Amino acid sequence: MSVPAPARLGPVALVRGLLAGIVIGTALCAFVVGIIIEYVPLIIAGLGLPLVYGILLYLAGAPRRAREAAVVPVVALAKIESLRAGGTETGDVPVDFVLTVAPDGAATHRVEIQHGVNLVDIPNHRPGNIIVVQYPPDRLWKAKIVERLSPEWERRVAEASIESAPESSLVQEPPEGCLSGGLTLLGLLLGAALVLFLFRAELFAPEAPARAEEIQSSVTTSSSGSATVTVDQSLLGEGELRRVIDALARTADVSRVITAVVEERRLTVVFAPTDAQVPWFDLRAMAVDRVPALVKKATTTIDVGSPQTWQVIAVPFGADVSLRVIVTGPDGSGSLPG
Repeated sequence: MSVPAPARLGPVALVRGLLAGIVIGTALCAFVVGIIIEYVPLIIAGLGLPLVYGILLYLAGAPRRAREAAVVPVVALAKIESLRAGGTETGDVPVDFVLTVAPDGAATHRVEIQHGVNLVDIPNHRPGNIIVVQYPPDRLWKAKIVERLSPEWERRVAEASIESAPESSLVQEPPEGCLSGGLTLLGLLLGAALVLFLFRAELFAPEAPARAEEIQSSVTTSSSGSATVTVDQSLLGEGELRRVIDALARTADVSRVITAVVEERRLTVVFAPTDAQVPWFDLRAMAVDRVPALVKKATTTIDVGSPQTWQVIAVPFGADVSLRVIVTGPDGSGSLPG
């Protein structure tokens, strides 16, 4: 019996590699996209998909494992060519063995294996010592050292003398090859592309127009020449007041404003009549960046008990816009000019 040649990967192994790549790519991309768009089911799918695939892969491999377990292993004498210990300093340590295996009625060959050996037993494993190994007849590289020997094998070990096999006879597990790795990479890209395609609308939808539509839907313009914008978050947030003013400018002429009142979640604007000779200002020229600091200063310095409400009133003052904060609390109200 000669040493079998390395087996080529079959179609099943190649398909398994492609599927593994698809699962990995889909799971990773689903998890990341789920976090970005804040979609919990997609995050759970990204975490659960590899687990489900692993279970299915294990179940699908059960018949193959049963067939392999039914194969009677080859038991043969072997000579230790070299060994190298590593790992921990206590208990069993992994030892890399290079062995010359001499099966009955077949040519000798070399094999590299790893076997756990207790520290106290390492001196008993020396180059040149004879041991017993067993391995599947079609997978020589899966050799394992037999620990407990029958009297017959103990006698054979004591009497055996094995010539070292040439290094060229080393048997190793067949590599997967470039094709398998390429299919796995292709599957990874396909899985990621599938998730990106399915959720492209949520990922790449422009946020600014959506925010503008939300603001515009909350604008109420009255016949008396005023407009009120109500939002669902504080206008003191960074850039919020500016976004509200810009949204209002899309629905009304904010260049002729008599008064503007800013509250926590509401902006009220009174427009100047077309033929009225009254002072007015352009709402877009209001120094919105000063409003948060002005409100903070007023609520901390004006003594009205615990401040409950506030409003910033903007009126024209010559060529500028004058700001004043009015704070109301249990002890009354007070104002602070800006």
